[in-house]
Amino acid sequence: MSRMFPRISRSRALQGAAAGFVAFGLLLWWLLPLGEEPPGGTITFSTGSRGGVYEEYGKQLSDEFAKDMPDLKVDLETSAGSQDNVARVASGEADFAIAAADAVETYALDHPAEAARLRGVARLYDDYVQLIVPPDSDIRSVADLKGKRVAVGLPKSGVRLIADRVLAAAGIDPDKDITALPYGINDASRLGRTFDAFFWSGGLPTRGLQTLAESESFKFVPIGSNLISKLHTQGAAMRYYRPTNIPESTYDVQEGYSVPTIAVSNLLITRKDLDPRLTEWLTRTVLRSRDKIGAEVHSAQLVDLRTAIYTSPLQLHDGARRYYRSVKP
Repeated sequence: MSRMFPRISRSRALQGAAAGFVAFGLLLWWLLPLGEEPPGGTITFSTGSRGGVYEEYGKQLSDEFAKDMPDLKVDLETSAGSQDNVARVASGEADFAIAAADAVETYALDHPAEAARLRGVARLYDDYVQLIVPPDSDIRSVADLKGKRVAVGLPKSGVRLIADRVLAAAGIDPDKDITALPYGINDASRLGRTFDAFFWSGGLPTRGLQTLAESESFKFVPIGSNLISKLHTQGAAMRYYRPTNIPESTYDVQEGYSVPTIAVSNLLITRKDLDPRLTEWLTRTVLRSRDKIGAEVHSAQLVDLRTAIYTSPLQLHDGARRYYRSVKP
């Protein structure tokens, strides 16, 4: 009987080694699909305004692309935001960009031929509309903005697009009823001096607002479901607006209160002519780096394989589809 034990031990050792090789093979498959050499070349990635989540997230993604695809050069470019980004990708000025779904749909409605070139890579995270005023402001609702100086975002930004729509839903003509100012998150410190209120649309938390909260207080103006219902009656692009709340712990100034507002999903977009193999690798890196980037950019934690494929109103790029099929359970 004693001679049986060494055989059993050797058998178990071989089984353990085989399991280890399988695990190692799966790891290689996850990191290096099909054993391919990483793609190279140069791409232009359009992000967003300085101080916003698009710019911060874009920088982090660029670092991860460099690790996974060392021969790929990524030219990061700031932009006015979603509307600018969609136009840049459609025209070929940029190869990849982040843009809100409402801006993508609006561009498609206004420029159907150019929009036909666009494709989705991944649904990323939600933007939250944030309407900010000084702590002692008498502005309690969107309707109270009438007659005020309001920063409505940069031209061609997603902020400008959604701010104009929210104001119109509240019965305010942005061209006549307010003093509309073209300022973005980078100008947040001017609150209470240059303008009485400002709109921002971005992931939570936005570093620019965190910085503002550290130096001076502010409060949020709620955007209620009644305005969202009105928005939904105004056109196809409005269907991407959803009622939600800014969680009570997002910024210190909230003092434990959540704030009703609007959410809209963000997409990573490209064009159909981009190399499918490159796009597959890039999609893999976006999903694989979620937790690492999420430690620095909180919004990135919300990128989810189960929802990333839903890039409406855009079709998935062939390379992105190839990746999602490769990891389908």
